[in-house]
Amino acid sequence: MERRVTKKIKAGNTFIGGDSRITVQSMLNVPSTDIEGSVRQSQELEKAGCDIIRIAVPDMDAVKLIPAIKEKVSVPIVADIHFDYRLALESAAAGIDKIRINPGNIGDDSRVKQVADECRRRNIPIRIGVNSGSLEKHILEKYGRPSPQALCDSALYHASLLEKFDFDNIVLSMKSSNVDFMKQAYELAAERCIYPLHLGVTEAGTERMGIIKSAIGIGSLLLEGIGDTIRVSLTDEPVKEVYAAKDILKAMGLNNEGIKFISCPTCGRTRIDLIGLAKQAEERLKDCKKNITVAIMGCAVNGPGEAREADIGIAGGHGTGLIFKKGEIIKKVPEEALLDELIKEIELTD
Repeated sequence: MERRVTKKIKAGNTFIGGDSRITVQSMLNVPSTDIEGSVRQSQELEKAGCDIIRIAVPDMDAVKLIPAIKEKVSVPIVADIHFDYRLALESAAAGIDKIRINPGNIGDDSRVKQVADECRRRNIPIRIGVNSGSLEKHILEKYGRPSPQALCDSALYHASLLEKFDFDNIVLSMKSSNVDFMKQAYELAAERCIYPLHLGVTEAGTERMGIIKSAIGIGSLLLEGIGDTIRVSLTDEPVKEVYAAKDILKAMGLNNEGIKFISCPTCGRTRIDLIGLAKQAEERLKDCKKNITVAIMGCAVNGPGEAREADIGIAGGHGTGLIFKKGEIIKKVPEEALLDELIKEIELTD
């Protein structure tokens, strides 16, 4: 698919937009008062493959999180700030890599200028993040209610407040819990600006529904070439957001790091615990970085033949299983040893 052409910005050691890869983001959900817990969760996110980590900065005490986290992780840190421009200035001074703030919410032009000037001086990008519940009064009056056009107008309005002071190191997001609203808003923005776009469905829900809504909203835009960085928002542990986002990118062929799984839905021919094997295989190999395809198949009918394009896989039998590579059977092993033998073969695969 052909990517939309955008500005390329840099947050810390990571690029967003332009010809850079699509990055994965998440946000800490540990209370901002818990520095030790925040550092620990940041390390867990980095280990899971998170490219950019956002932290809430609700008050001056929370600024202390920035040096504490940056000492322990190497990925960029984003300060999420609302209303108080002084928090942005202090976060910049503390070494933050990126700031999320809406200029229209921080006061008069003098305050916006201070933030723009400081971020320009330190080469800190700003993400403008609007959603259906935070639209400005004049925009709501124009459209009568939240709409995709209103979301897009709001984001560009905030951008214009920074552009007034020659600041364009900007990323935009227009999130909604309504997948269709969100999709249309980003499509409109893609036509009207060249800023990188941060995709996400806000308030998407708990793990099951949140992943479904995010996959539809984020995935449909990525198929159009729209989107430069993504966050899957879940009412769950942030690490799950990272794995879900990486899976969306892998499913679309936009991320070749890590194993791609193929597995059959099982049927009455299945004679091994394929569902259990598939889940265990995913769990044990979730941090494997090899760019290979692994097939977990139920029987010989749809085993080596149907999954012949897989680099390696298993097919079940009566209490036994076959291990195959590129459709060719290499060994037959008892069911209880099947997963261990599969993982041994994966470790030997280039």
